[in-house]
Amino acid sequence: MSKISIKDIALKANVSIATVSYVLNGTRNVRPETRRRVEAAIEEMNYKPNDIAKSLKRQHTNTIGVIAEDITVFNAPDIIDGINDFGDRHDLHILLVNLRLDKRIGRNFNDVTAYRKYAANAVSELLSKQVDGIIYIGVHTRDLTGLIDTEGKPIVYTYGYTKDDVSIQYNDEQASYEAMAYLISQGHSRIAIISGLMDSIPSRLRLNGYYRAVTEFQLPFDPLLIKMGDWERESGFRLAAELLAMPEPPTAILSMNDVMAVGVLQAAAAQGFKVPEDVSVMGFDNREFSDYLTPRITTMNLPLHEMGYQAIETLYQIINGKTSDTRLPPQCQLIERDSVAAPRTK
Repeated sequence: MSKISIKDIALKANVSIATVSYVLNGTRNVRPETRRRVEAAIEEMNYKPNDIAKSLKRQHTNTIGVIAEDITVFNAPDIIDGINDFGDRHDLHILLVNLRLDKRIGRNFNDVTAYRKYAANAVSELLSKQVDGIIYIGVHTRDLTGLIDTEGKPIVYTYGYTKDDVSIQYNDEQASYEAMAYLISQGHSRIAIISGLMDSIPSRLRLNGYYRAVTEFQLPFDPLLIKMGDWERESGFRLAAELLAMPEPPTAILSMNDVMAVGVLQAAAAQGFKVPEDVSVMGFDNREFSDYLTPRITTMNLPLHEMGYQAIETLYQIINGKTSDTRLPPQCQLIERDSVAAPRTK
């Protein structure tokens, strides 16, 4: 059986091909009686418009490509959900490519040549599918400038920075400042921080927030309270042990991710400190497990869904030639649980 064409619909409804096109595309007003005749013919003949051919004439396919460095890493699912949320509301098709970098290269992100080919292949695949634009989701926040060439297609990065294109990222410095402000509001003034690797952009920004809070709230500054971890549990354990062994240990420890906060809890238990009675512990990221620890960890929630939603919303505006709204970056949220309390009175 031959495929039904727009010409067949026109013959059936006794109208011109142009009139059928106007009804299908909604580009011009058509008399109600004529429109009903065309719609009846479409339904009777079970006509399926060629969406791709139609969209190519408009030079849009309403398809967005998404490249995730690794969908198994904690940040990716909620970001992708935010992208799909906006896509559903605006009838956009989402094509997802997973680079699987966490499995392929581990944490060796400094060696760009080790994974540039995977990103380039993903871009080629998406461009061959005629996507209108691309969203790139990083595994961790770092400078992604120059990683890929989209051959002129618009791109928006999230969970990463770039000097040449638009990036959507929460405010690390402000989130760290707010975490400190919360601990200070609970009565703490001797607050230690366990940061991540110093070649990490989030580490530097979160340390800026720590210093800003110390300055603004006029806390006594002790460089021995600042420890550099590596985002892993073992470094949280080792560095918390050093802090708790000080002649005057801190009354609160701010861990710059929840994974290291697990190590802090274990170190406190090993040295006989009760949390939060003897030392308060605060994390960062609001990882799912933080709600199941004992005690449950007070932490800063990352606005991952909002980042995904804002990334595709921004890309959609660029694709349609609209000026992107100037808006605040998505904000982190304090999640109060059981691991922070007022310090013991001496």
